[in-house]
Amino acid sequence: MKHLPKHVRPRWRYLAVGIEAWPDAGIERSDFQRALWFAAGNLLGDPGSADAGVRVVAYSFRDGRGEALVRARRGTVSRARAAVACVSAVREHPVRVCVRGVSGTMRAARERYLDGLDTPERRSDVAFDGDARDGVCRGENVDVVAGDDGWVGARRRDCGTDGE
Repeated sequence: MKHLPKHVRPRWRYLAVGIEAWPDAGIERSDFQRALWFAAGNLLGDPGSADAGVRVVAYSFRDGRGEALVRARRGTVSRARAAVACVSAVREHPVRVCVRGVSGTMRAARERYLDGLDTPERRSDVAFDGDARDGVCRGENVDVVAGDDGWVGARRRDCGTDGE
C-alpha cells in the first residue's frame, strides 16, 4: 500500500499530561488509556470521541507520580483537554490529571513539558495528628499514611518537616 501524500495525512497535536495519585497506586498505561477513552466517550459521545482520536502514545508512572503523552487530532485539542480533565479515577484509584502543555511534535512536547519523574522521599517520622507516621514527601507535598483509612495529603509546613 502506498503512503498518503503529506497534505492528506492526518495532523496530530500532543498533550503533555501530568498524573498524581496516592503512592501505593499502581496505574498501568492500558488502565490510563481505558479511563481516558471512557472520559472522552462520556463527555463527547461516541462520534466526538472518535473524531478527537485521543490515544496515549508515551507513558510512565512510578510511586504515585506519572507523565503521559496523549495524541489528539489537530482542531480537537480543546475537546481532548476537556476529556483529559474529566479523568478523576483510574482503576478505582483517585488521580489528579493536568495538561502541562500542547505541542505539534512528540519531541517538542517531551522537551518542553515533561521533566521526568523524581524519586519521592519515604519517611517514617512525619508529624501528623499528634503522632509520628509513615509518609512520602514529594517536593512541598506530603502523603501521610492515615491508618486503615488510607492516605491524607498535606504540605510540608503542615507536618513539621520544613527544611529537612
